Amino acid sequence: MSGPSHVAEQPIERRAQLVEYLAAGGRPAADWKIGTEHEKFVFRTDDLRPPPYDGERGIGALLHGIADCGWDPVEEDGNVIALTRGKASVTLEPAGQLELSGAPLETIHQTCCEVQEHLHCVRVASEPLKLGILGMGFQPKWKRDEMPWMPKGRYAIMRRYMPKVGSLGLDMMTRTCTVQVNLDFADEADMVKKFRVSLALQPIATALFADSPFTEGKPNGFQSYRSHIWTDTDPDRTGMLDFVFQDGFGFERYTDYLLDVPMYFVHRHGRYIDCAGQSFRDFLAGKLPALPGEKPTLRDWSDHMTTAFPEVRLKQYLEMRGADGGPWNRLCALPAFWVGLLYDATALDAAWDLVKDLSMAERHALRDGVPKHALKLPFRGESVRDLALRALAIAGEGLKRRAKLNRNGVDETMFLQPLVEFAEANQTPAERKLELFRTEWNGSVDPVFREFAY
Repeated sequence: MSGPSHVAEQPIERRAQLVEYLAAGGRPAADWKIGTEHEKFVFRTDDLRPPPYDGERGIGALLHGIADCGWDPVEEDGNVIALTRGKASVTLEPAGQLELSGAPLETIHQTCCEVQEHLHCVRVASEPLKLGILGMGFQPKWKRDEMPWMPKGRYAIMRRYMPKVGSLGLDMMTRTCTVQVNLDFADEADMVKKFRVSLALQPIATALFADSPFTEGKPNGFQSYRSHIWTDTDPDRTGMLDFVFQDGFGFERYTDYLLDVPMYFVHRHGRYIDCAGQSFRDFLAGKLPALPGEKPTLRDWSDHMTTAFPEVRLKQYLEMRGADGGPWNRLCALPAFWVGLLYDATALDAAWDLVKDLSMAERHALRDGVPKHALKLPFRGESVRDLALRALAIAGEGLKRRAKLNRNGVDETMFLQPLVEFAEANQTPAERKLELFRTEWNGSVDPVFREFAY
């Protein structure tokens, strides 16, 4: 989850500024970048418990250690709660999950190098503290009330509000990890096409990355329990956004959607002001109960945009948000999948042909069925696996045409290989872990912390 926006404190004088802010993200294809974000669980290697913020082996100490790799600390109320370096940042999720928000980069080769450098730095910082780092979609062992809370003001507000609108919001905050990629668009028409393709194919990414089959030490009946959790988190700010597929969709319609998403907070003078459930439309009119008479700035708008959690999110770029966290090679595979589909015109056309005739009911059937059945979900007389293989083939051709080579002359298609293997084997990461649970692990999830740690 994001921290306070760094957008200028420009007053909003008219609603059109909100639309213009989104449209300002458009840029020529030559300037398109790749931004990869991923979260991972921190655990103590002796008892596997998630560490609190404070203490010699706490998350705060871990952040101080990571800062030694050349990161600048960011404080809130005297606590280091984030690190920055250029356009990249390391931030904390509510229960101390560690997130890298990578810099905008030109190639997936660069993205994978960034991921490897970050994970090396985290290992160097964590080993003296006897901490381990795990990539999965859902905390496999500990209960919600056994998870710590980080000292961040926005999380305190969300923690109070979440139980009012859904039963699994606190699980989303404390027990999930994801990997996502942020990609650019040229203009409104390009944004619309990419939004529709990525939203329709998001369940395919969820299936390929499904890696959250355990809850509190036992199989939970899902392959991506993280994905299921979003179905009962907050209906006002989650979901498949059916209006994206309607005629006339564009920046203005998405602005209307955001205006109808209830607010969480306003950030003022280093403090988060609780306005959970209040209306940004009232804020525009100077009638926000939490700040009577005050009107918002573009920074407030930018902050508010981070509090919507649909399957694909529009800011001044598009965020693909549907994948479980996982090991380092899958952190490189997600941008490869979406860059291959969206950053090559021929591939984008082919991907659109793949999904353009899906009905709303079919899109929802995919979204609702994939968390439990993943690649084996029946679909149009076939299965999601068949759709995934077609999407992967399109992505691979798109990456070949991009022809971004590393120093050895190898293109970006190499990063798709883990996903191709899952699809060809018709076995997700979750299913592989479940098989280990039933056999070598003797019904215990504890080995996952050893065998799948970074």
